[in-house]
Amino acid sequence: MFEFFVKRLATLVPTLLFVSMLIFGLQQLLPGDPAMILAGEEQDPTVIAHLRTKLHLDEPLPVRYAYWVGGVLRGDLGESVRTQLPVLDLIVQKLPVTVELALLAMMVALVVGIPAGIVAAVGRGTAWDHAANIFALWGLSTPNFWLGILMIMLFSVQLGWLPASGYVSPFEDLQANLAAMVMPAFVLGNAIAAVLMRHTRSAMLQVLSADYVRTARAKGLSERTVVLKHALRNALTPIITLGALELGTLLSGAVLTEQVFTIPGFGKLIIDSVFNRDYSVVQGVVLVTATTYILLNLLADMAYFLVNPRLRR
Repeated sequence: MFEFFVKRLATLVPTLLFVSMLIFGLQQLLPGDPAMILAGEEQDPTVIAHLRTKLHLDEPLPVRYAYWVGGVLRGDLGESVRTQLPVLDLIVQKLPVTVELALLAMMVALVVGIPAGIVAAVGRGTAWDHAANIFALWGLSTPNFWLGILMIMLFSVQLGWLPASGYVSPFEDLQANLAAMVMPAFVLGNAIAAVLMRHTRSAMLQVLSADYVRTARAKGLSERTVVLKHALRNALTPIITLGALELGTLLSGAVLTEQVFTIPGFGKLIIDSVFNRDYSVVQGVVLVTATTYILLNLLADMAYFLVNPRLRR
């Protein structure tokens, strides 16, 4: 097991290097000249020349990439050309908001999706199974922005129970923070819960027909012990993989949901940066997102060994 993780860690460096090259290269394909955009309407040639020198736009592409990577290795992701703030500071400001939203959404998805999948698999063909499948179909086919607007109209406009938009730090007012995050967390968790339910049901159906499950039942073990201890534990591998990928997607920024509920997270940051041609911010956010995906997949591999003893051998 130790050798396996050492090999996985060894692949992180070339993977991140390739990702950084891809991020920087694709960034150059965006239309428009940053120097001319930042120069304003007058577009003074002196100002444009100064901006090109400052941003290293007059250097060859490999040299610009070397400047950027060198800064990243020192913890310097560059400076926003719009706000003149370090990119790392902007990410540190926005990341906690998206992390909180992602964790709350995953909590909703796990609490709803996995139990629904277990119930559907155990009661295959029953009313519970049909109800769970209808829920999954509804969750997969409902657009997040549409569900978010409907929830705002119901719980904010009609009932007045929850705030329609905005964000309050949990360190300032925990109750106001949770009230503002309930609806966006449910909107995001609803779709993920539907996906988790389908995967959990499929994995459980395969495991419940295995020989060791029939042997456990023949030994006289209770159905609850058979399902939760023997079947679910061996069915968790694909669920862990899916959960890690979905969490990575949430951490990269739920763009539409953050826009609907006016949450100042990663999604809003990257959208504003793309429209403003703020290349440094876009590169920094995408690099952090890609690194998060890679680390989450590594954590998923570690979780496999914890839930499935056979992999340790």
